Amino acid sequence: MAKQIIVTDSTSDLSHEYLKQHNIHVIPLSLTIDGKSYTDQVDISSSEYIDHIENDADVKTSQPPIGRFIETYEQLAQDDVEIISIHLSSGLSGTYNTAVQASHMVDGNITVIDSKSISFGLGYQIKQIVELISQGTSTEEIVKEMTQLRDNLQLFVVIGQLNQLIKGGRISKKECGLEVGEFIHTFGDAHIYSNHMDAIHTQLSRDSYLPPQLKINTDKSIFDINYEDLELINYESHPAIKAPIAV
Repeated sequence: MAKQIIVTDSTSDLSHEYLKQHNIHVIPLSLTIDGKSYTDQVDISSSEYIDHIENDADVKTSQPPIGRFIETYEQLAQDDVEIISIHLSSGLSGTYNTAVQASHMVDGNITVIDSKSISFGLGYQIKQIVELISQGTSTEEIVKEMTQLRDNLQLFVVIGQLNQLIKGGRISKKECGLEVGEFIHTFGDAHIYSNHMDAIHTQLSRDSYLPPQLKINTDKSIFDINYEDLELINYESHPAIKAPIAV
């Protein structure tokens, strides 16, 4: 059976130790931070990159040049080698498409997979490929397994700030192209103390007032709005309800 070698990019967030242990070859993306160029995961770590983002630095990313893919594929391609090249989502970067183009320019057995994910989502798929290879799974079957896994994999991301997305053109500054909708607020740890029951019953017995209106008296971006630009109209409330200290 042919030897299977994994190639990926620098967005999987897998440790250097894991990548080295499993002979996974990484083609890094390039970063430009405040005009200075870096090679991802070579000149700068993920934590350092995040620090720059949190400090609102001017950050840009670019996919690896096609020459890097060709060079890597040519170094690995042999008669008894099958290359499995898996990369971050084609919806986020042109890296996957560049890998496909490079695979057509190299004489070798190269399979390119679009993970349709990034970070942990990409890293998780790579770990599954490593496990499948250890079980002697063929590349064809690995592609089938990855397609099924990818279609059932969801990656949820919490965005701390929108500044970088605006700078990168990922969202509009005015603001995200969203219309006014319903806001649903949930509590993760809501509870009622036994000595608050009377207050709760009082609250539940009250009729609700019509909701007030929030008027924004400016056309400025949401990031530039001041408190003075906001006006709360027709706000009504019942008297405050006092409750004993919960002990």
